[in-house]
Amino acid sequence: MSSCKQGGEKAAEKFQEKSQEKFQEKSENKSENKSRKNSVIEKVRSPADLRLLKDEELKALAEEIRETIIETVGTNGGHLASNLGIVETVIAVHRVFDTPKDALIFDVGHQCYAHKILTGRYEKFGTLRRDGGISGFVNAEESDYDVFTEGHSGASLSQALGLSASSELTSDEKRVIAIVGDGSFTNGMIFEALNNCVAGGKKLTIILNDNEMSISKNVGGLSEHLTNIRTSKKYFAIKHGIKKNFAKIPLIGSSLQNFMRKIRDFIKRVLVSYNLFECLGVDYIGLVDGNDITKIETVLEEAKTKSVCTLVHIHTQKGKGYAPAERNPEKYHSVSPFDISLGVEESRGKTFSSVFGETLRALAEKNEKICAVTAAMEEGCGLLPFKEQFPDRFFDVGIAEEHAVTFSAGLSRGGLSPVCVMYSTFSQRVYDQLHHDAAVQKIPFVLCLDRAGVVEGDGVTHQGIFDVSEFAGIPGVRIYSPETFGELEGALTYAAGDAGLSIIRYPKGAEGAYDRSLFCRRGGYCVMKTAPGKCAASVVTYGRITKNVYEAAMSFSKKTGIAVKLIKLVKIFPLEESLAGELSECGKMFFVEEGIKSGGAGEKAASFAAERLGGVKVRIRAIEGFVPHGALESLFSDLGLSADKIEKELYDFVCGGE
Repeated sequence: MSSCKQGGEKAAEKFQEKSQEKFQEKSENKSENKSRKNSVIEKVRSPADLRLLKDEELKALAEEIRETIIETVGTNGGHLASNLGIVETVIAVHRVFDTPKDALIFDVGHQCYAHKILTGRYEKFGTLRRDGGISGFVNAEESDYDVFTEGHSGASLSQALGLSASSELTSDEKRVIAIVGDGSFTNGMIFEALNNCVAGGKKLTIILNDNEMSISKNVGGLSEHLTNIRTSKKYFAIKHGIKKNFAKIPLIGSSLQNFMRKIRDFIKRVLVSYNLFECLGVDYIGLVDGNDITKIETVLEEAKTKSVCTLVHIHTQKGKGYAPAERNPEKYHSVSPFDISLGVEESRGKTFSSVFGETLRALAEKNEKICAVTAAMEEGCGLLPFKEQFPDRFFDVGIAEEHAVTFSAGLSRGGLSPVCVMYSTFSQRVYDQLHHDAAVQKIPFVLCLDRAGVVEGDGVTHQGIFDVSEFAGIPGVRIYSPETFGELEGALTYAAGDAGLSIIRYPKGAEGAYDRSLFCRRGGYCVMKTAPGKCAASVVTYGRITKNVYEAAMSFSKKTGIAVKLIKLVKIFPLEESLAGELSECGKMFFVEEGIKSGGAGEKAASFAAERLGGVKVRIRAIEGFVPHGALESLFSDLGLSADKIEKELYDFVCGGE
């Protein structure tokens, strides 16, 4: 390594240390700072207030917004690095465009914290992700400034294009702005929309937030120099002046404009080359410093003058303003509450994600055909150990869940044993691929779904409660929902060597702690009795919620002296035939499910019992609508899935005279 490079790295480390010390000082004095009457953030109640601020106030505002975000996320958890990086860009957008008349759309939506602070939600920002508080994502039910409820990558551009087209058809003056991260440009839906932007995006401005890589090729210092010229106020003023003056020349003015445009385009082809966006007919401005309010405002003002869809390519620093997040933005993408002065500590305990990753790694040691495929979730899904040991057999395809499944199907057809893993909420996108490209082909296929069930904090767009209902209808599918680490290891080991289509779903976090000694394993399920004597009902459940059901059933039997049979499913679909015998001993079945009721495992079990046993009375406690954000225990209580609510309903079902 050169001494110059070493010196640069040391300087960067010193800068980050100073940045951290500076932030800690501000954190210690935050109560004093907040009490000051000259705080800029206190002046902003709507975007209109932004337009009254001076340049020096804008810089102070950006700093205060970052402090507010860091303090709140440290207390409540949330998405940190991406929100810190885009503060200046959000300020500029709200100053240049007339929101909410002009529609601002965020892709994914988790980079909206500055947007929320600037649109009348500063005083409520401390309730971020809390029960009854504001959402950690863009939420259309929360504010007129939030156009759509966002949570999944790739949807923004299609939404924005539709709004832009409707604006043109209705002669509305609305302009549409879509902020899209570079990671989202790995999603195919973005390119489907880009392909149509020429047809209907005349009032659409796309802001491509590039915080990791440069999409279009830069040609050394000349390219940087041209970029600086093309994004300056002087450049735009000269450009419009020439255009205006040429137009005044009688007869030949229009021809001169066209000639000069061709000269400009020729120079661009020779010196810079066209990029993908221009080839698709989208006007391109960039690369622009997205952390410089003046520069980004200048190019956004220029974009407003365009009569075609315009893409503004910006570069931002992820984690800006908080040294640990600047050093390790992936680690600070989404965090639980943490001590700001210490930073996020490494998780030391086992989780379902880590056990999955370690089990898959161990299986791959014994079977060289095993591969891991994920959609930009290598760390969240516990795959880093696998990646480090087997880099040639690890595939991160970016935010492209549909491609991940069909790509895995190709690996399987080629004789390998792929295990495809993603979050449950994102698997909603892959039904067709799983159905057509895996099941119909009758090839071995394993899909693992992390974050299954209720997920606290992130809210309605991230709940993993629909996968069972969606996938149980695919012919030949087997669905496992392990409740313990051991059951996860067993299910993954079996599925990896099976010739069919298997889905393994498991929750975020660790297994629950309670006495499981009374359970007896019988194939794909476990059985126990809560008390001696004849059982009045079968209580059937699966997954993480088993702990609450166990506590409810034991408390019920202790209070009433009535025994119930508790059945914990590990393979939740299809049910094993021997289960009919277990259910036949009781006249009633109470099914408790941490998933959507319609088409879920409970309804499947009710059909199973009706076909084989006839007159068994059934009650299902499951989720019947969208689930908001909040703490896990609070959400369980609201959904009737807490131990006390389950016990109350069990008592009503068994002793209520039905």
